[in-house]
Amino acid sequence: YMVLNLVNGVRYQEAASNNGSYNPRQSLTRMRFKQTEVKFDFSSFKDMTRTQEESFKNNAPMLNRRELLHRRDSLQKDIDSMGKALQSNVQYYFKQNSYVKGYTAVKAPAQIIKGNILNVIPKEQRIAALQSAYDQVESLKQTLNGQQADYEFKNKEVLKAKIEYQRKYTLAVSCLLLFFIGAPLGAIIRKGGLGLPVVIAVIFFLIYHIISTVSEKSAKEGSLDPVFGMWMAIIILTPVGIFLTYKATVDSALFDIGYYKELVVGLFKKKKKETKEI
Repeated sequence: YMVLNLVNGVRYQEAASNNGSYNPRQSLTRMRFKQTEVKFDFSSFKDMTRTQEESFKNNAPMLNRRELLHRRDSLQKDIDSMGKALQSNVQYYFKQNSYVKGYTAVKAPAQIIKGNILNVIPKEQRIAALQSAYDQVESLKQTLNGQQADYEFKNKEVLKAKIEYQRKYTLAVSCLLLFFIGAPLGAIIRKGGLGLPVVIAVIFFLIYHIISTVSEKSAKEGSLDPVFGMWMAIIILTPVGIFLTYKATVDSALFDIGYYKELVVGLFKKKKKETKEI
């Protein structure tokens, strides 16, 4: 138990209604106290142990590549089976599919219906026909709504399995990509010590993180293909890593502020000299 010692206070309590409905004349009890104790039962926290790993072993992040492929294929088969079962269930709501079976085909001329189809039905049978059609549509809607939730859940699980399968590769490739971005920065940036290369490397990491987060979320929602969504950040930043690595190998002054300063000063001197010659 957790015990609270309260001093100099007031306790309020409303009496519950006998029949469970609201009673505007229900009683209110006010109790003033000099000192009292309030106990909270914490017995449910007595056995605080780690959650069993078996509860999470079927989650997509906990599976290896082979298990992810098996999970994806199994869910896809379930989705296909749901589609076939739904098709067979829905066909019973259409009279032409249930009444024609088992009878001999009879050749009859095609009948062209002009105007409202209700005009073909006798007046005394129109209300019954409309009610029957309405009941069939409502039953069909309930059948579809019942299957839709299960279909959406399994479809999301398929996307998660595909995303986690690609993550097994993108994590390793992203480490190499960020290395080929950060290491050349230390070689190119000669001034500023350790701080400036780290700041620029963190900026590139934030760009990678934002792109990967947005693309992964879009892949989970089904807006992007899971393969393209998981590899988008790597595809965008790979040319940057190649460019920085090339500049580091040729000893380029890409981030040398003094180099750009001299370039601008030389340009102004050149323009000033051309003006004097004119």
